[in-house]
Amino acid sequence: MEKLGSGFITTTDDVDRLEFDWGKIHFLSEPQVTNAERFSFGIVELAQGQGHARHNHPGSEEIIYVVSGQGEQMVDDQPPVKVGPGASIYIPADIYHSTLNTGNEPMKLIVVYSPAGPERLLREIPGCKVTAAG
Repeated sequence: MEKLGSGFITTTDDVDRLEFDWGKIHFLSEPQVTNAERFSFGIVELAQGQGHARHNHPGSEEIIYVVSGQGEQMVDDQPPVKVGPGASIYIPADIYHSTLNTGNEPMKLIVVYSPAGPERLLREIPGCKVTAAG
């Protein structure tokens, strides 16, 4: 991690890796890493054929941006829609949603939570393996 005045440059090597049976997450900006106060930002990799189960984030909005791969996105218990590179999904606070990788390669996503907080709760999910930075 490199400090630039009051800002930071972080890479996946600078932050913990959260691993699940469906994939992994690196939070490059969150209060504990960059002192960000209003949001958190991470990179998610969903394994082929895997995805996030239906869940919500009480009190936090989420934006998901599809970097690569193909999938299906469900929001607010509506039928899932196909998503691919360049798709941006906005999920209001408290709304249930899920993402499934339907492609034949890992699906890479950028996620932003506002306010920050859900990234800390992910660490408490049974089966989450946290690998320390470095």
